[in-house]
Amino acid sequence: MPGQEFSLDQRTFRKLSRLYIIALSAIALSVLVSQVLIHRFLDDQESDSTVVNIAGRQRMLSQKIAKESLLLLNAEEPQEKANIRQDLEETVELWTFSNQALREGSDNLGLPGNNSDAVAEMFKKLDPSFNNIRNAALNIVRNPALSSEELDAEISSIKQNEEIFLRGMDQLVNQFEQEASEKVERLSNLEYLLMAVTLLILLSELIFVFLPAARAVKTTIRRLLVAEKKAIKMARDADVLSQEKEKSVKELRALNQAMNQTLLFARLTSDGNIINFGEKFSRLFEFRKYSDFTRFSELLSTKEDEKKEIEILLDEYAKKGWQGEVKATTKEDATVWLEMSLIPFNPEDDKWEILVIASNITTRKEAQLEIERLTQKSFEEKMNQQKLVSSKIIENQEKEQNRIAKDIHDGIGQMLTGLNFNLESIDVTKTEKAAQKIENLKDLTGKIIKGVRTATFNLMPPELSDYGIVPALTKLTQQLGKLTGKNILLYDKTGFNERLDSLIEINIYRITQEAINNAIKYADSTHIIVSVSHSSSILSVIIDDNGKGFDPQKAKAGKSETGGMGMTFMRERIKYINGRLFITSEVGKGTRITLNVPLQ
Repeated sequence: MPGQEFSLDQRTFRKLSRLYIIALSAIALSVLVSQVLIHRFLDDQESDSTVVNIAGRQRMLSQKIAKESLLLLNAEEPQEKANIRQDLEETVELWTFSNQALREGSDNLGLPGNNSDAVAEMFKKLDPSFNNIRNAALNIVRNPALSSEELDAEISSIKQNEEIFLRGMDQLVNQFEQEASEKVERLSNLEYLLMAVTLLILLSELIFVFLPAARAVKTTIRRLLVAEKKAIKMARDADVLSQEKEKSVKELRALNQAMNQTLLFARLTSDGNIINFGEKFSRLFEFRKYSDFTRFSELLSTKEDEKKEIEILLDEYAKKGWQGEVKATTKEDATVWLEMSLIPFNPEDDKWEILVIASNITTRKEAQLEIERLTQKSFEEKMNQQKLVSSKIIENQEKEQNRIAKDIHDGIGQMLTGLNFNLESIDVTKTEKAAQKIENLKDLTGKIIKGVRTATFNLMPPELSDYGIVPALTKLTQQLGKLTGKNILLYDKTGFNERLDSLIEINIYRITQEAINNAIKYADSTHIIVSVSHSSSILSVIIDDNGKGFDPQKAKAGKSETGGMGMTFMRERIKYINGRLFITSEVGKGTRITLNVPLQ
């Protein structure tokens, strides 16, 4: 095609591209195959150390079984014998489980179970001694009434077979180590083979890819030199294009005239004086006459502060350029917002000018300001609502503190006063009355302890800080069930036993406590069930009651007695820990409150 005789050889580039793609693909394939093979070997060896460790632990456990059996023979107290039997039973269970895991594999222990024939044969030889030790130990554990002679016979059987078992386990451990060493040696040989293959690939690429590429590059350079000579000739021909320049200038003038009619367009000196401005500027600001020293700021505004800001913009960005929004004011005192660009250019070497291109964005800016005003108003309303909620929370805290103080003063305080009075009135010389008063003091002391525990539980249950949320909720349901006579049950569906952040746990506890208290106080319920379940990402607590129910919409709007500040506190607490609260209820059909708290 015309015009391609001076271009680079496209066929050469396509050939080079194919060669480089083949070379890089070969290297990538080699690396990929190497990684796959090496990872397969490493995965096969991953469990070797665990296997050796578990096999070695079997020796220790068999010795522990013999030791605990001898301890049982020497124990005298029944409780001590029971403890030793329990330890022996746990040891036998662990020993049996580890032996089965070594033979058949275990996901929990990371054991594959793909034993060699030699290892399997060794396990078969160990079976008699293993079974004898296991049967003797289980007989000791399960028959506490064994006589001393029978116990001694079982212990002797354990000791006799222990020695055989230990020798067999030593052989097993040695076999496992030998097989692991063989795997390492095979991996080393594989690495050498892969390295040789990689070197062979690189040598092939040098011969078949890079050397041909070098020859092609040399050919291309020669052709570029030829193209350079032809380009010099083309530069000489560029003088012809100068005639077209005048035509382009004329077209530019026509374009300038069109810009004057359609855009807010102006030319300024570097000092900010107007050289020329477009028709739209003239119509917008009603400014038709200007002298050689008319300032651009006087065109845009009649206010001194706005003029000053425009002058600062011109002084700072006359040679750097700028784009942004400018506020202006017409002669009729109407506010106009312009999106303006200042473009510096130098038509002559020693002279700078500023090209101004702007568009009228007054309508958009007014809408934006209105949105900001409405947003600020909405924010202030939310802040006022938050202040109201905060004040209610503080008020509720004060009531709770007053209630606790009243409970301590009226309950524990009076009982302590009575305790002090009874102590002072004891006359040790009157034995009969003193004994009676001491009995009263015991009863009073018990009540005081119970009151203190109840007050402490209401403030912060020790189970929450010591054991976590599920034990704390279990204790809460038990205590409230005893105090109120209601059937309050906790059901841990998934066995959740993880510890969460202390703030998350206390908020979950308080929300659940508030939900149960609402069900007791307002719902007239007889049965309350607290269900706990979890997945990998969410902890869910559900409180169900069979009470009279309510309308959640009215409760949310504050129109129901059950929808007072208690519901607000629950929502604020769940929001604080990034959780979600769902309230489902219907009049006459009970209530369900669901808490979903993220675990990650």
